[in-house]
Amino acid sequence: MQPASNATVFIVDDDASVREALAWLLRSRHLLSEGFGSGEEFEAMLAAGYAPSQPCCLLLDVRMPGMSGLALFDQIAQRGLVEVMPVIFLTGHADVPTAVDMVKRGAFDFCEKPFSDNALVDRIEHAIARSQEVLADRHRHQLLEVRLAELTERERDVMRLVVEGLPNKLIADQLDISVRTVEVHRARVFDKMEVKSAVELVHMLRDL
Repeated sequence: MQPASNATVFIVDDDASVREALAWLLRSRHLLSEGFGSGEEFEAMLAAGYAPSQPCCLLLDVRMPGMSGLALFDQIAQRGLVEVMPVIFLTGHADVPTAVDMVKRGAFDFCEKPFSDNALVDRIEHAIARSQEVLADRHRHQLLEVRLAELTERERDVMRLVVEGLPNKLIADQLDISVRTVEVHRARVFDKMEVKSAVELVHMLRDL
């Protein structure tokens, strides 16, 4: 999957020259970026209610004055944003074991300074692609929940038995309704859920 053109790479590093160099590198690869000089700055954006609606990732320095990269990562994890906003730690050699531990705790990756431009951009593109996949999955789930909410109670009863693989006759017997009524409800369920078969319906609900 190609990174989305509207993706943003957030850069959190207390060194302005590092932020500027990374921003230049990203511009040269047609990637948008936004820089923050401290963990507190970025955390303030999160505290104000920021929730990614477009693909993104975060380049995060491990060692910073005040709120460290590790403390900021904990804030991101507590807000449930680690999957939708993959974190790539920027680390010196001494901090590599710490960065490895952060990857085990859910960070996307780490890149040791001085880093290769190509290697870093490659990791960034993979992180953005991951963010894009997570957002797409969430969007599909939201659409599915909207469709389910449109079903009547009886349509839900019929759908449950259809998914269990029961034929219309047995569904009619279990619900004490006519086979024709089952057929009508079944057709409405397929229409509202936007599927053409019971197999497709089963796969859709399994994704949820």
